[in-house]
Amino acid sequence: MLNIVISGVGGQGTLLAARAIAEAAICKGFEVRTSETIGMAQREGSVVSHVRLGHNLNGALIPDHKADILLGFELAETVRAIGKLKPGGVIISNTHRIMPVSVSLGSAGYRSDKMISSLAQATDRLILLDATQAASKAGGYKSANVVLLGVLSGLPELPFHPADLWQAIMQHVSPRTRQINQAAFELGQRIIAENRNTVSG
Repeated sequence: MLNIVISGVGGQGTLLAARAIAEAAICKGFEVRTSETIGMAQREGSVVSHVRLGHNLNGALIPDHKADILLGFELAETVRAIGKLKPGGVIISNTHRIMPVSVSLGSAGYRSDKMISSLAQATDRLILLDATQAASKAGGYKSANVVLLGVLSGLPELPFHPADLWQAIMQHVSPRTRQINQAAFELGQRIIAENRNTVSG
């Protein structure tokens, strides 16, 4: 069984990511259970997806300390979901910040350094990247989710090939953005290749 938690905010493409992972696994003969928790606002509210892959699965929700992989689309949201990660699990997190309203109004702070420290304390298998900036280099910042999926595709835990994940992604992106998304996915693959020692377990 493989448990993946995807954490981000509305509008970042977290649900697309969950569907693509699920479809890639189904095509390889695995059972899949998924669940989403969506915050008060569809856009820029918290979104957490649970994806379970394997055989003879039970519920769709991943218990605390049982996630093999935490895929974070926004730094604070990654930290918020850290309790789901099992000891020795993998964290892949976008360092791009989306400031909540409380920060914008000055009633709360956003300490990236403390958040990164919390992630580093949670696991030695940590990959941090500004996926939004990387996606911009690939041709469009909106494909940050595909950059992160490209990174995810290189993890040894996954029960399918990166090409299987890319095929699933293609079912959900517009033909006119396919070239940009392919560049984003390949950029993510290069990032995971450069961090192979970090995620080898």
